[in-house]
Amino acid sequence: MDLRSEYPFWLLDKGIIHSYPSLQNDIRTDVVIMGAGISGALAAWHLCNAGFKTVVVDKRHVGMGSTAASTALLQYEIDVPLRELIEKRGEKDAVRSYLLCLKAIDDLENICGQWAEAGFNRRPSLQFASYKKDVAALKQEYTLRKQCGIDLQWLDKNAINDKFGFEKDAALLSSDAAEVKAYSLTHALLHRCRQLGVEVYDHTAISHFGENQRGVHLVTDEGKKIKARKLVIACGYESAQFIPQKVQTLHSTYAIVSEAGNTDHFWYRNALIWETARPYLYLRTTGDNRVLIGGRDDDFSSPYLRDRALPTKTKALEHAFRKLFPGIHFRTDFQWAGTFASTRDGLPYIGSLPGKPHTYFALGLGGNGITFSIIAAQIITRLALGLQDDDARLFGFERG
Repeated sequence: MDLRSEYPFWLLDKGIIHSYPSLQNDIRTDVVIMGAGISGALAAWHLCNAGFKTVVVDKRHVGMGSTAASTALLQYEIDVPLRELIEKRGEKDAVRSYLLCLKAIDDLENICGQWAEAGFNRRPSLQFASYKKDVAALKQEYTLRKQCGIDLQWLDKNAINDKFGFEKDAALLSSDAAEVKAYSLTHALLHRCRQLGVEVYDHTAISHFGENQRGVHLVTDEGKKIKARKLVIACGYESAQFIPQKVQTLHSTYAIVSEAGNTDHFWYRNALIWETARPYLYLRTTGDNRVLIGGRDDDFSSPYLRDRALPTKTKALEHAFRKLFPGIHFRTDFQWAGTFASTRDGLPYIGSLPGKPHTYFALGLGGNGITFSIIAAQIITRLALGLQDDDARLFGFERG
């Protein structure tokens, strides 16, 4: 699958940080992970630290799929607002899902503390009402989140203007958000995992795999065999080919990054900024004083149409930014497009399919891909250890 256009900022910024050999012989292991992006790397980190002999394989180089194009905003907010998720899943499950995402940010901070190159930075997050008609629903969202114990503030028009310098009728200001460099973090995780005994293989495509009572067996496109007790499929949007039911809807998304500026302060605490409209516009800053803008998504997933639309989408994103911040100079330095997937309830799919107890999926679908990936890594590790996990039900395939 063509997951992104050719020149995402993070890949051009860092290049190939580490490379690994392809698999050249038959092997046995406890767990084999298909996918060496951020989801696979986090799964490998948790599994190897839990004592599992682990192997990671990917048909590309490490992090070269969707991870290289990730804009890596870390938020507890799910693409489906809490009030809507309550209607879809019930209050208990909806609230638990939000609180797990909130915890995932803390958990990722603890992991990233080992590597400055991961670029983890705590930020506030501002969600503003795109239109006056959105204010009432945003107020309801504020009340529900406060009842859950989530730390956030209600900002009226004057407060938004004072803190951010633009005019919107209302906004929620959350204290719990962050940003990270997903591509760099993926390499840091797998490099350290390798030092802990994990085997990592680039350019190793799996042609087919199966499962029996004792575990799983995989065959590469070059005929090499892998036998393992457990398989983790962390192939992102490409994992759909292994799932008999439809769990995702593919879209195209766009992002641009400005030239480096001469200030490290653009707006209030360089908060993440997004809106209530769907699809939504979002903004963040980078460590080298750039502004990243994303959004203006399309419902199609055709790589040809996606890449063809990029120049027009770039202009639309620039225009949206200048409407908010006419006083901030913005000139696009990098632009790219990518594929992403949404789910009916905005939640990921984690766990096994019926009748396949040795194969786990770690599918961080949606706008919270990285926080979902942490949750997936934790749940799958507990399941692989034979432990009961009450949260696995929230993200299972049986929910439809």
